[in-house]
Amino acid sequence: MRNWALALLALSQLITALDFYIVIVALPDIAADLGFTPQNLQWVASAYAVIYGGFLMLGGRAADLLGRRRVFVAAMALFALSSLAGGLATSQGLLIAARAVQGVGGALLFPATLSLVNTLFEEGPARNRALSVWSGVGASGLAIGSLAGGLLTGWIGWEAVFYVNVPLAAIGMIAAFRVIPADGPREHGRRFDLTGAVLVTAGVTLLAFALIQGPESGWGSPLIVWSFIVAAILLGAFVTVERHSRDPLMPLRLFRNRSLTSAILIILIFGATFMAQPYFLTVYFGQALGYGAVATGLAFVVPSLMITIGTQLSGRLAARLGSRTLLLAGTLGGALGTAALALGVSAGGSYWAILPGIVVMGISQGFTWNGMWIASATGVAAGEQGVASGMASTALQVGSAIGLAILVAAAGLGSATGAQLAGGVRTALFITAGGILLGSLVSLTFARKSATTQAEEPVLVAA
Repeated sequence: MRNWALALLALSQLITALDFYIVIVALPDIAADLGFTPQNLQWVASAYAVIYGGFLMLGGRAADLLGRRRVFVAAMALFALSSLAGGLATSQGLLIAARAVQGVGGALLFPATLSLVNTLFEEGPARNRALSVWSGVGASGLAIGSLAGGLLTGWIGWEAVFYVNVPLAAIGMIAAFRVIPADGPREHGRRFDLTGAVLVTAGVTLLAFALIQGPESGWGSPLIVWSFIVAAILLGAFVTVERHSRDPLMPLRLFRNRSLTSAILIILIFGATFMAQPYFLTVYFGQALGYGAVATGLAFVVPSLMITIGTQLSGRLAARLGSRTLLLAGTLGGALGTAALALGVSAGGSYWAILPGIVVMGISQGFTWNGMWIASATGVAAGEQGVASGMASTALQVGSAIGLAILVAAAGLGSATGAQLAGGVRTALFITAGGILLGSLVSLTFARKSATTQAEEPVLVAA
């Protein structure tokens, strides 16, 4: 039954990954039909990203306190209803609102799913193999989403990219009652830490908003400056509340777990580097190489396949190598592959010129992705896997927003074409390679793997 549960959890990871990429491809048709301008069209994607990032911590804690299966089913229901509303939307406001509710559903679903993997499979080889399956299926969302988005938009219309989530989420809800173990009764005396939940959700949401909207509004605009200031105040107040709470939303003692703390740093860097690359590759494929939506989707098949290979290889090697070696190999290989990818980018280039970099980068990304989730769960008690997953996934979203904002500004694409556009993409990729290399230094902070054990021992640092 655990294998069927893993299949369902992998499907949920595919749904969240699929949703992001499938909508991106449909944006031009959405803009034409609903009258979005280039300035406000970004909010079809950003409304999801901002809310998703802000609610992850709350979603992780909800999984711990309310029950992982309960939260999983509720998240699937919310995702299905909001997707249906998105497809039926006839105005800009309704579509953006539907995307925001989808973000809440995703923020509940991801930590519930990850914590279920981490609690259904014991730490060590069994969990490593399960995470490799979960990661590998999620990696396919890049290619499937890009390709399906192009096909569905061209054949049926942009509404179909939302409707496709409805039957998938419905299947997930029904299957959860059959294959995921029922939750036990809630523990007496445990509470949500409502004050902490409000502070961290509002703080991270404002931070994500400022990072995503900053390049468009201008970093010095009052809206962005005040968003950063208020976000800093709210997050500072959150830390203060957590220090004094009897039952904190995010127990600060979790940061004593060196594996979790180092994993969060790696995840932050991963979001800022690896996760930014599809954006620049999409720009390069569409504007420099002249690919259409379907051709762009097909172009992402190879990197998705390489990432999947990397996750499967790393899942088999994780117990033998340990997180330190696994992440070191992934980040060093990722930096090398991304640099090779950058060298292959040119105004008159071809897919073959960037293919070697794509292969090395993709396999290395799979190693890093798998390794960082294994490390983030190591040494964490079963009752706190949800909040640890929420902490780690929040770092991923914040890192992604920071990285994309920095790289878009550095690339200076704007209305660039030809050699200038290729040069901007190349610059962004070289900066990305340097950022991934920083991840190699963080990898060295992990404890060395014991020669006598299959899993690493968690190392606690002084408070």
